[in-house]
Amino acid sequence: MAADWQDDWQWDSTLFRGSAAHYARGRLPYAPGYAGVLAYALGLTGSGRLLDVGCGPGTVTLDMARYVTEAVGLDPDEDMLAQAERRARPREVHNVRWVHARAEDLPAGLGTFHAVVFAQSFHWTDRDRVAATVRDMLEPGGAFAHVNDLKDPPPAPGPLPLPAPPYERIGDVVCRRLGPVRRAGQGSLVHGTQNQEERVLEQAGFGDCERHVVPAGEVVVRGADDLVAWVFSRSDSAPHLFGSELADFEQEVRAVLRDASPGLRFAERLPATEIRIWRKPRGVR
Repeated sequence: MAADWQDDWQWDSTLFRGSAAHYARGRLPYAPGYAGVLAYALGLTGSGRLLDVGCGPGTVTLDMARYVTEAVGLDPDEDMLAQAERRARPREVHNVRWVHARAEDLPAGLGTFHAVVFAQSFHWTDRDRVAATVRDMLEPGGAFAHVNDLKDPPPAPGPLPLPAPPYERIGDVVCRRLGPVRRAGQGSLVHGTQNQEERVLEQAGFGDCERHVVPAGEVVVRGADDLVAWVFSRSDSAPHLFGSELADFEQEVRAVLRDASPGLRFAERLPATEIRIWRKPRGVR
């Protein structure tokens, strides 16, 4: 699976070009309290170091900084790191360092860590290589953590107070503009993104997977600008992909939103957050 995926697509620096300014607004937050659950599961009590790989605009890095002596956010997109620094200032988070690099550049002279986190980013990497490197960067007993929205959640408990965002219709607009195969940077993902993290981490020498689900389900109301930001925060509809047709594409998306909800207000439920943790055996250096 991983070999086929790598044969079909190669990473390039345009993967999220133009998305950074839209990311924090467009993406739904993780479940309330996820950071405390993650800190407890990782045994973080205000000491130690944490590395967030593929940190984007610092979403997880900033939430976890209070639980460690130093947090390091690493990302290959300079605009994402600039957004992360900007977001850190009003929160008065001072124990974070931002590093411009790819996961494949690790260890990058960063030293050892108690925990390394990948929040919806591991699938973009050369996973076998990165997992082995991360294991060597962890303290004995340290943890590799994977954070993502819970897939296949249980049915919603009741109707929403407003129309749901028309995600499928927006996807149809993207397909008409960019073609049916998912775009990613300068290439495309014929087979989609990678999965089977358990197999990769087992082969890298980590222990059994420990799983935590942080419940959510709160209703959030979103406007048209929020949903346009969501579109442009995604790798498969990043602004650069549309070239000179960007303004026309945005107008078409906004027309879909007006048709779905003339008041341009939408509701959806926050997804639960899934945390999976693999630990480096204590006897391994």
